[in-house]
Amino acid sequence: MEDFSLGEQETRFANLIWDNAPINSTDLVKLAADVMKWKKSTTYTMLRRLVARGIFRSENATVSVARTREEFYGGQSRKYVEDTFGGSLPRFVASFISGNGLSERQAEELIRLVNEHKGERGNG
Repeated sequence: MEDFSLGEQETRFANLIWDNAPINSTDLVKLAADVMKWKKSTTYTMLRRLVARGIFRSENATVSVARTREEFYGGQSRKYVEDTFGGSLPRFVASFISGNGLSERQAEELIRLVNEHKGERGNG
């Protein structure tokens, strides 16, 4: 299964790219220097890691998104449910709402989502 974990600095950098992509790599170096106080070499090292993991692309001095933030965190959520609840979405939902209950709006939204996706076969 894919690795959907990011360290704290990787997460900050990934969010910086997602918020600004597509972005020229020189501009990204400047942005990372301003926001994260990184040197050029640190920025390129981290970028190579995230490109190698298939999250971003770096082509012709432009950094672009290969996997959206939603796709990445959706994969992270699926991995969590798989690892922690044996892939059982009902067990996850039961655990999540246990002791907290659901508002009427939350219950309606869950019902809408279930009805909308009923019969589809997901990726995991």
